[in-house]
Amino acid sequence: MDALRLIKSTRHGLTEARSVPQVLAECWQACALVEAVTRVLALELMERELLDGAGCGGGGASGIARAVAEAAGHAATCVGRPPDDGGGPGRAERLTVLTDTAVALRELCRLVQETAEALIVLACGAGEQELYWRCIDSVDAVAECQDLAAQLLRAVDPACRELLPVGDWQSGEGGAS
Repeated sequence: MDALRLIKSTRHGLTEARSVPQVLAECWQACALVEAVTRVLALELMERELLDGAGCGGGGASGIARAVAEAAGHAATCVGRPPDDGGGPGRAERLTVLTDTAVALRELCRLVQETAEALIVLACGAGEQELYWRCIDSVDAVAECQDLAAQLLRAVDPACRELLPVGDWQSGEGGAS
């Protein structure tokens, strides 16, 4: 399935989640999807960099994409896989193609921001310390992912150089959309 379709599906799932377990499950799905998409993108960018002679495949946009994938994996670990999801395949496992890199990255940045916002809302309403600290740790991990995803978007899509940093916790609609 195309990355853009999965991203939009995950954004919708996050919007529709109403209970704490549902929100946590959707946040985990989002982080896992960000990790999967950016891993695929890192490989594509590394191949491009090698073919273009733009480097040894270790830096540039491919390096940023790998850093986003690592940050998203860490965020997914902080959120934690929902115990009641049956261990079946997540949305990320349905990823087969990344057709429009720039559009997918813009949507991915929005997904990461919405995930952070959902975790902040959960933390603010948490009635127990364990949930509060789980959300706070997850927000920290997602914030790192946000900053790196914004860097990646700027590196891949020159039209987004003026995009406000996603990590500013402002509306994700700013900049060149």
